[in-house]
Amino acid sequence: MTKSGYPYPPDEFDVAVPGGAPVGVHRAPRSGWSSAWPFLLVAVVCAAVAWGGITLLSGDDDPAEASGDPSASVSASATAPAASPSASPSASPSASASASTGGITGNPANADLTAAVHVLNSGGPDGSAADLAATIVAAGFTGNVLPDDDTEGLGEGYTETTVLYSADRADTAAAVAQAVGATTAIESADVTASEYAVVVIVK
Repeated sequence: MTKSGYPYPPDEFDVAVPGGAPVGVHRAPRSGWSSAWPFLLVAVVCAAVAWGGITLLSGDDDPAEASGDPSASVSASATAPAASPSASPSASPSASASASTGGITGNPANADLTAAVHVLNSGGPDGSAADLAATIVAAGFTGNVLPDDDTEGLGEGYTETTVLYSADRADTAAAVAQAVGATTAIESADVTASEYAVVVIVK
């Protein structure tokens, strides 16, 4: 550009330096768009990244859970382990014959009162087996009701007084449990193989 065509008045930038070149030249002012487009570009990129992140995270959700499908969840009752038979409350040796038989499946009214019952002290106070045997007799049992110590460890693993019975003796076991105040009666192969219909584990 010739000096005659230069539209700006002279200033300190027009001072010549050795070599003949001016110190600086005037530049035309920048338009508003050239100043704004970098900010718009950053805003668009940030919005795209945010949208992509939300889409990616929401894509990990289980469609069955999102739709409320009841088949997507497993019932807690179906997966919970069965309660231990020995978790029932302990029975007192002096419980009356009218004690509740809650949790007992047999019917005491159909009991065989002539059945043999073995009462084993497996950790109870001294004399507990004899006391419970007397209670069973007082409840109407006329068969062999024998108190004894648990020398063979049949009561291992039980923490409460429990009634064990042989196959098809649930009703008789229910009557014995009612007499001694036990709340748990369990069919046992060991008792089925023995000469007794019912075995009471005293704790």
